[in-house]
Amino acid sequence: MMKFADRLLTVLVCLSVAIVIYFLMQITAVCTFSIPTDSMQPTLLPGDNILVNKSIMGARIFDIWEAAEEKEVEIHRMPGFGKVKRNDVLVFHYPYPHKNDSLSMHLLKYYVKRCIALPGDTMGIEHGHYYIKGVNEPVGNVEAQKRISRLRKDDARGVVMDAYPWDKYLNWTIQDFGPLHVPARGQTVAMDSTAVKLYRKLIEWEQKKPMTRNGNKVYLGDSLIQEYCFRENYYFMGGDNMENSKDSRYWGLLPEPYIVGVATRVWKSVDKYTDEVRWGRVMKRIE
Repeated sequence: MMKFADRLLTVLVCLSVAIVIYFLMQITAVCTFSIPTDSMQPTLLPGDNILVNKSIMGARIFDIWEAAEEKEVEIHRMPGFGKVKRNDVLVFHYPYPHKNDSLSMHLLKYYVKRCIALPGDTMGIEHGHYYIKGVNEPVGNVEAQKRISRLRKDDARGVVMDAYPWDKYLNWTIQDFGPLHVPARGQTVAMDSTAVKLYRKLIEWEQKKPMTRNGNKVYLGDSLIQEYCFRENYYFMGGDNMENSKDSRYWGLLPEPYIVGVATRVWKSVDKYTDEVRWGRVMKRIE
């Protein structure tokens, strides 16, 4: 009888340890997400389940209970083992889950997109094609960019052509966009009328104060400012299925604290219409 009790206790202890290790791995190293839409097609398909590496940037530490109540939380990162690179596929919290005019984090609102531009880059779109100043390598889905370049506004087949910051004077579109400087932590930007249009929401999120203009004067709260030094890093994100992707072309820049990690592999893939396993995609590397 004692031997059975000892064995049962051993099994329960091992099971408890395994559960703790599993949750620690989910929190600090690797987690999984499912892909519901075709916005990253052909790289990712609806029904793919992906592994996300948190350790590259470092796992985030924040009050999950406060975040679950959609309160503003302070986000810290554990030490990471690398850096995000252009063309990495990232999982992140969509920064505008409730309204388009202010950033917030919803724990259950995740997006998966490709990193087009890094903090400190100056990027844009010319004739549908992404460019990064000083970088010759292509970024994003080149075939999709070719398709975008051939679109005509009067025959766009449902594709939204107008783009961030949705300003009639800048008149940016998904075919001709920018140049847009992607701020890095510690970089300073002069606050002219264009900078206010491009960065107002980011600055208000960082400072928790409203930004307003009165003629040529720019105010942050009650303070008159002529320049602004950013506190966070930002990224420009793009979907591979550019005709059907709600990405940075439409909503702007992604704050680094909202990034969960880098998508590395498809560990399971099930066709959402037939429930059949797509064995050819199992453990497929995400590139």
